[in-house]
Amino acid sequence: MTIDEDDLRRLLDSGLPDATLVLVEGRTEVVSARDLDTDAFRGALQVTTREDLLARFDGPDVTEPELERIAATLGSTVDNLGG
Repeated sequence: MTIDEDDLRRLLDSGLPDATLVLVEGRTEVVSARDLDTDAFRGALQVTTREDLLARFDGPDVTEPELERIAATLGSTVDNLGG
């Protein structure tokens, strides 16, 4: 499963509290961390949180090359986990 820049943009733009990017049933979803305990998302693979994603950037502005690099890194990690 590939994580792409659009997935990360959705996470960054989300208005949800504690926004979290997860992989569930072969698709990515942005959910609130509290939703991870619901039946709909129980067992979902947590990819990253908005807070963790923001910590990966070199500065306050999100650049497209950084977004691409981080998406590739997260996608490889998910692939290696068998997600």
